[in-house]
Amino acid sequence: MAQRDDIDPAILDEVADWLVLLQSGEAGDADLAALTLWRGQSPAHEEAWRRAETILGAFRQVPPAIGRTTLQRLGKPGRRQVLRTLGLLLATAPAAWLAWRQMPWREWTADIRTGTGEQKAIDLADGTRLVLNTASAVDVVFSAGERRLLLRAGEILVTTGRDPSPAYRPFIVQTVHGSLRALGTRFTVRSDADSTHVAVFEGAVAVQPLAAGDAAIVRAGERMTFSASRTQAVQPVDASAALWEQGMLVAKDMRLGDLLRELGRYRTGILRCDPAVADMPVSGAFPLRDTRASLALLEKTLPLHISSTTSWWVAVEAR
Repeated sequence: MAQRDDIDPAILDEVADWLVLLQSGEAGDADLAALTLWRGQSPAHEEAWRRAETILGAFRQVPPAIGRTTLQRLGKPGRRQVLRTLGLLLATAPAAWLAWRQMPWREWTADIRTGTGEQKAIDLADGTRLVLNTASAVDVVFSAGERRLLLRAGEILVTTGRDPSPAYRPFIVQTVHGSLRALGTRFTVRSDADSTHVAVFEGAVAVQPLAAGDAAIVRAGERMTFSASRTQAVQPVDASAALWEQGMLVAKDMRLGDLLRELGRYRTGILRCDPAVADMPVSGAFPLRDTRASLALLEKTLPLHISSTTSWWVAVEAR
């Protein structure tokens, strides 16, 4: 396999241009013919294209119209930023598509986004109430045939509205792992690197993994985790799981390590848990909009010591 130093950076820049052109939906027959000629110029050109196809596969995991919309909304500076990112990814193939999926530019160009520790509520055109949790990004792609949200990162709470369109339009949330079709419902969706998590509080949701067969139904009071290839067993969900919308995290015998991991989503920097106390069970209500107050509550009620070198590095240890 060719290594990073085997391909001229100029060739990687050229193939990045091709990649963006093809995904933009603007390429014609003449462009495709020119690409074939370009690939045949040298083995290095062909190897660069092989890597580009790996990344192109990541684009194909979402509906083509969404990918095109993302690239078309970028101005020239934005496109050049994408090309620089692609150049790096192409140089470090074959795992490039995993990094591409998580690149920050995809969040910067989203229709709606939140920063770390920020939440945002939006009323969509169909009456749906959409709440974005910390560090989340969503594209809204409504058409005559469907209502689709593309969750690029983070977590959302969806309360579907009554669609004013005379024709029925399904409501779908798309993540990199698959799609979720709302069946008159209120539910949360959280997208992580390896899986998507759905919790249903009203109605039901049909879950369709990207590469799996039949859809699975998740009903009110249930939650499910799924990857691109499989679904896990349905589990019960507590109504308090959606209290992050009100800025609270309710823990019931939660592992301290898991609690701190959740709190860490709402603050910048490192929040480290000493492995010696990670399994300590914790119960209580913790404010998400003031994580320092949550840490102070832990220190006050449990045999823990909170130390910090700076506000960016906080450690939780045994007292």
